[in-house]
Amino acid sequence: MSKKAKLAFLTAPKTFEFREFDIPETVGDDEMLVKVEACGVCGTDGHEYLRDPFGLCPVVLGHEGTGEIVKIGKNVKFDTAGLPVKLGDKIVTCIIPCGECDACKNTPARTNLCEHCGIYGLMPDDDVHLNGYFGQYLVIRKNSTFFNVSDLSLDMRILVEPATVAVHCVERAKTTGLLNFATKVLVQGCGPIGLLVISVLRTMGIENITVVDGNDSRLELAKEFGATHTFNFMKYPKFDELLADVKKVHNGLGADFVFQCTGSAKAAANAWKYVKRGGGMCEVGFFMDGGECAINHHYDICNKEISLVGSWVYTPQDYPITFNFLKRAVGIGLPMGKLISHKFPLEKINEALETNVSMKGIKIAVVME
Repeated sequence: MSKKAKLAFLTAPKTFEFREFDIPETVGDDEMLVKVEACGVCGTDGHEYLRDPFGLCPVVLGHEGTGEIVKIGKNVKFDTAGLPVKLGDKIVTCIIPCGECDACKNTPARTNLCEHCGIYGLMPDDDVHLNGYFGQYLVIRKNSTFFNVSDLSLDMRILVEPATVAVHCVERAKTTGLLNFATKVLVQGCGPIGLLVISVLRTMGIENITVVDGNDSRLELAKEFGATHTFNFMKYPKFDELLADVKKVHNGLGADFVFQCTGSAKAAANAWKYVKRGGGMCEVGFFMDGGECAINHHYDICNKEISLVGSWVYTPQDYPITFNFLKRAVGIGLPMGKLISHKFPLEKINEALETNVSMKGIKIAVVME
């Protein structure tokens, strides 16, 4: 094993600097050292890359990662789901709940709402340094939630984190009681999250799925994942014309349930119009402030009696569901591997992020050589 770990530090917008730090010779009793194998590039990474809205710089980004345990503390015997772990196992990480805030103490099944939640790859630099997956090694700290995924391929492990976002939002949607085999669903936005939402719905047996996006190639991919109707909003001069065509494939009424998966405030305003009276919507597109949008509270909410849920990242409890979802998706023939459109080595981290922010692919991944 090399004695130095190379890390890609984002030091300023659009500026990565490679730094090397000593690989810990030992870890604490409740810690692990992970050799990173790969990490997906998230839209959040793209926002940080462009303008550092969270004020994290200098920071080692990368939170959609996976790697191999190469050192393990004596107290680490099981993962968060209770599966045994040992040297050589492959893992993914979830959140680091603080354990002290209202959400942690009073709603332990919703630690995604922790007021001081930590996530590897979105942690400011400290004396540990090995804090994100855009580096060769990562130190997993005490009280982290993590999972043994040695039975998943590398590509599936890369997809675990965004897939869990999709699983969580569908679990939230289920609480409305509106999802069943006959539900007519509309998914707005078919980037990685939208396509994964389609995939989750298909594994649940939902067959009638309409997709709205502005990119023909993504819409074609959505069809491969099971979309029954696709609409390119760029081809409609007026939204009312698009809305009319969408309603035509929903008996003139609109969708039973809408998943709003874009980060566009304008699109978010339009999503309400697609929902039929008595229908529902899950908003999963905004993991940072994307601005405000105007809706008509009478026509869009009260008159329709809409059931609305928001979805915020995921909980540790969602991860085991996700592992089984991924296996089922592959089992029914969904082309999950096509979600990873580009792979770059760590040395080309700038190119990876530029590809992400220019929306030239679907899921961009950094893979260690």
